Amino acid sequence: MSEKFSCMSGTKKGDLTRRNFIGTIAGISALSLIPSCSRQKVDEEQKMPVWTGDLKTAQIERPKIPTTAKPNGLNIIIIIADTFRADHLGCYGSKRIKTPYLDKLAQKSVVFTNAQAEGLPTIPCRRVYHTGKSVLPEARWQPLAEYDVTFSEVLSAHNVTTGFIVDTYHHFKSDYNFHRGFHSWEWIRGQETDRWKSGPKEKIDPKKHMPAHLWNERYDNNIRQYLMNTQHRKSEEDFFCARSCKASMDWLEQNINNKPFALFIDMFDPHEPWDAPKRFQKMYRDEYPFERYMFGYGVRNEDIRPDDLPVIRDLYAAEVTFSDYCIGRLLKKIEDLGLMDDTIIVFSTDHGTHLGEEGCVQKTPGLLNACVTDIPLIIKHPDKKFAGKRIDAPVSAIDFMPTFLNLLGIDDYKNMDGENMWKLLTGEVPSIHENVYTVFRNFGAIHNLNWHYFQNIRGEDTGKGPCLYDLKNDPKQTKNVIKEFPDAAKEMRNKLQNYLKVEIPALTV
Repeated sequence: MSEKFSCMSGTKKGDLTRRNFIGTIAGISALSLIPSCSRQKVDEEQKMPVWTGDLKTAQIERPKIPTTAKPNGLNIIIIIADTFRADHLGCYGSKRIKTPYLDKLAQKSVVFTNAQAEGLPTIPCRRVYHTGKSVLPEARWQPLAEYDVTFSEVLSAHNVTTGFIVDTYHHFKSDYNFHRGFHSWEWIRGQETDRWKSGPKEKIDPKKHMPAHLWNERYDNNIRQYLMNTQHRKSEEDFFCARSCKASMDWLEQNINNKPFALFIDMFDPHEPWDAPKRFQKMYRDEYPFERYMFGYGVRNEDIRPDDLPVIRDLYAAEVTFSDYCIGRLLKKIEDLGLMDDTIIVFSTDHGTHLGEEGCVQKTPGLLNACVTDIPLIIKHPDKKFAGKRIDAPVSAIDFMPTFLNLLGIDDYKNMDGENMWKLLTGEVPSIHENVYTVFRNFGAIHNLNWHYFQNIRGEDTGKGPCLYDLKNDPKQTKNVIKEFPDAAKEMRNKLQNYLKVEIPALTV
């Protein structure tokens, strides 16, 4: 019998209690969508979060946006590419994955080597990016609230022209309102299980695109929807990443005289399904088991065999390289339009993913390690004195909005929980955080220069934890040293509990 992989999830219904959560409001209820392992992936539409109650009854006053600050005239282009592992970029040490365009951008930019996700997965992360507010300790999957003040609203109040180009379809689920405050927005339809096309179902056969041992009804339904969404695709230009970048290029051409501007681009690639054009797949292997082999949500983790993993890794690598290629075309357009001298360019993601580590495939709360929590962060500033700088101090996704506003000269809006990362570049401070924190469903992590620690913060499922990594000697987080350093583990666990203000299960080593 073939060896199979398993992965503990860390999800258990009924364990979402909390204490002393800052910002508790009445009338808000949401269910989390994203699973810890693909075997626990529930049907997204059946479990779509529900927003209950009248938002106007929430007893939280919406902060006012001051307009005393004068923007400095710089533009900003923010590129978020979903599920992009930091260690798959050459500028972060990868020797195998081809990312020439982002690596070239990194040479002219500041590279933050110790950036960590805060609230996961997709929607909790976007709530952080768009509001500058922490979503911990629960990191709920829920829409923007009426009282939230968004990045776009602050920019618009300061007469910055704003645009939003998105193919991450979760933004546009009922009442989510992530396009709120933008002067213009465009949704590129069809990613993953976006219910864009409804037929012809009878002409679609997902079994032609996956091994028989990976097939199950849920996986079939997910891939069937994606295949219907992509049935008319004829060339690379029709792939979602290419379409999003082309729409972004068009927006820049149309708004080049509307300075200062801010363009927020949110692309689902290289998120599953991993379905890059053939020429990119062939960069990693000559032949695949199927003409169009796809891997996406719905597969049961326990059905994955060891011989599946090399193919899965190559499919993901091809998706990363294709994303890099599309972004490279966008960067070339930015250069051709003469925008490099007055535009800040940011590249990042929401989280990474597992590719077989400890038997886990796809992002896994129960293994809340560097594969998921480490995020690439590249910021190119027009001032060339910052080119080639690398910042090793810990920073968090919660610091994005405060930093971007300050880089644009907007320093009067203060209702944010993060810090201005650029102080690390100017030498004003040696660090902005001693520790940074991540929560993904029932698991929480604390991270600093010396240690990365995670464990379940509610419920009984321990997943792969509690786990402690010695970052000085094991920066890739491959060995759990909790037994060798019990005192350090206890200290990190206590700090995690105190920060999240929840009672987490006691540490046993």
